[in-house]
Amino acid sequence: MAASVAQAVPPAEIQRIWLFAPVRQEDREWGTAVIGRRAEGDRLRVYTAGYMLVVRGRERGQGRVVVDEVGESPAAVIDDVIRGVQERAGEADPPVEVATTVWYGADPTAPGVGGEHEPGGAATPAAHLLREDPSR
Repeated sequence: MAASVAQAVPPAEIQRIWLFAPVRQEDREWGTAVIGRRAEGDRLRVYTAGYMLVVRGRERGQGRVVVDEVGESPAAVIDDVIRGVQERAGEADPPVEVATTVWYGADPTAPGVGGEHEPGGAATPAAHLLREDPSR
């Protein structure tokens, strides 16, 4: 998912990342990340990145990622918005905020960001997302 986000949002401009807990139902898993990108002044451009991954069956390992810009907000308001999304979704646990360096490795501008592999082979909290099925 991080590589798909990097194609839409330059990693060096990402200020905050939140990961919501994935949801599994039957043979599929869905997950969402919220990305805060620096904007003018004390504002953030807000993106959502959602994935669907087939976790069992013949198509195991296949999936898709969609990244959308959904708005812009004062940076101070973002935590309240994230908390409101959590409450409306009925989630017991809040999303986990991760540092850009955890998501992309030590250098978010390293070659390979936005390509097929994470920079420097760095693991991300969601490293299993959309990896190729080694049995194919």
